[in-house]
Amino acid sequence: MNRDGFRGATRHLKGRANTALGGLTGDPARQVRGAVDQVAGGAQYAYGRARERTEDLVEEGTDLAHEARRRGERLLDDGSRYARDARRRGTRFGRDALSYADDHRTTTLLAVAVVAFGVGWLTRSPR
Repeated sequence: MNRDGFRGATRHLKGRANTALGGLTGDPARQVRGAVDQVAGGAQYAYGRARERTEDLVEEGTDLAHEARRRGERLLDDGSRYARDARRRGTRFGRDALSYADDHRTTTLLAVAVVAFGVGWLTRSPR
């Protein structure tokens, strides 16, 4: 309980006591002052509770923001690692393809000619 909640609860109890004492002694002014203290104490107590809850929410929000940042950094690290791995594999695949093409020039030229003929045949205009 924070200071406002404690003071509000104390003031509320003091107001209840004054209201009861004013009723016993027949002092309407004391009863009114007690009722005012009860209401003011209740309001101050409610303010203290709201403030305490707000502070809790701020703390929880801060914790959530830190966790989101940690997860985001982890995702970036994973993404960078996957990108490096893909680049390494692509480079290796490209080198292997060039090496194969150099070692098998006739087969490569024949494959390129077949692919070019196929693309040309598929894209020709129908007559």
